[in-house]
Amino acid sequence: MTDNPDVTADNSRSRHDRIRRHPTPGVRNSLAHWTSAKHPLRVALNYLFVWFARISPSLRLRRWCLRRLGVTVEPGVSWGLEATPDVFWPELITMEKHAIVGYDATLLCHEFLQDEYRTGEIVVGERAMIGAGAIVLPGVEIGAGASVAANSLVTRDVEPGTTVAGVPARKMGGGSESRGETQTQSQSWSQGQTECTADQKRTEWGQTGGVDGDHGNGDGSGDAEENEESSNA
Repeated sequence: MTDNPDVTADNSRSRHDRIRRHPTPGVRNSLAHWTSAKHPLRVALNYLFVWFARISPSLRLRRWCLRRLGVTVEPGVSWGLEATPDVFWPELITMEKHAIVGYDATLLCHEFLQDEYRTGEIVVGERAMIGAGAIVLPGVEIGAGASVAANSLVTRDVEPGTTVAGVPARKMGGGSESRGETQTQSQSWSQGQTECTADQKRTEWGQTGGVDGDHGNGDGSGDAEENEESSNA
């Protein structure tokens, strides 16, 4: 096996069409062949820089470590504490200008499966944001200005300027049309609650005979007391 097999992918929107597949021989799973996929000394050195990039309090030092790993880091990139780039193929990661990767997020450029392992580039667009604890899988492109919510699993491309959330991550609403629909639903709910309260009050009024405590108990006892007072007079 080599680090750069001849199997390539197209430029479609699906990450599965862009990732590279590397079959492994024999009955053992692909992870058992990792030393053939990447030289152990290279992985050990990568791990050292990954560790420093995770714990360093300095953004400048984190960026320096990422560049030593082979990550493409453009100006203004912010890499959060405990965030982890791929330890095997970090050179497949591109961070465009002013992109943010949040605390404990993970960018994976490889997948070790049973009969093959897969690799794919990850591109984080200009001013895109990846929330804390999010995981981005191989072959994913996150568009410029897009946002990934915390703890999300990104399995497909994220369109520029959109927000995704969940496991797997899905596009969230938030446009003017969506806000208008939410407002209409809220008004309908409020109107329904008002009508329900009015009906309840009418029902209670009917049960009490339309009298309050000053005029009687709603069971005729008030009228009886008035008649008795008239007789005594």
